[in-house]
Amino acid sequence: MSEHETYVTPKFAQPHWAKAAYEILAETAGRYNAVITYSELAEEVQRRSSLHTKSQMRNWISSLLVDLVKVNHLREEPPLASLVVRKDDGQVGAGYDEVLRISGESPIADPLERETHAAAARLECYRHWGADVPADAEPTLSARARVVRARTPVVRTAHVEARRGAVCPTCFMEMPVSGPCPNCD
Repeated sequence: MSEHETYVTPKFAQPHWAKAAYEILAETAGRYNAVITYSELAEEVQRRSSLHTKSQMRNWISSLLVDLVKVNHLREEPPLASLVVRKDDGQVGAGYDEVLRISGESPIADPLERETHAAAARLECYRHWGADVPADAEPTLSARARVVRARTPVVRTAHVEARRGAVCPTCFMEMPVSGPCPNCD
């Protein structure tokens, strides 16, 4: 960006960014298994629209995606928002719950379940926007999400009720379940 260009507010740019975002995401959907990060999308909508902002992306990207979710829903299209993932783990964010809300579903708290739902929506996007999708294709996590999942150990724990010790009336510290307060004894 040159020093002579001006900046706009996200509110002013939103309709222009929405048009650019739709085009960018439709292009992304045209490539099987392609995704785009939030920051890449933010950068590209500003570049294509020639409307730049000093406002941080996290302050406006969600409302941009909500607009797209509504457009997709009205047009009876798969949600393009499913193609937008976080850079660090390759998964959709909690904002993906807007896709669920608009389609009458409940939000999904578990990140893996949310990502699994988004993977199915991405597959629909690839098919809808003409990607070369194998006939036997199944929903898959993004490449980055698969790498992160492979590195993250799965920890399964059973719910255990922990017994708590009483509070010492003298020092107000929790006492061991097995006996008197070690601080005051």
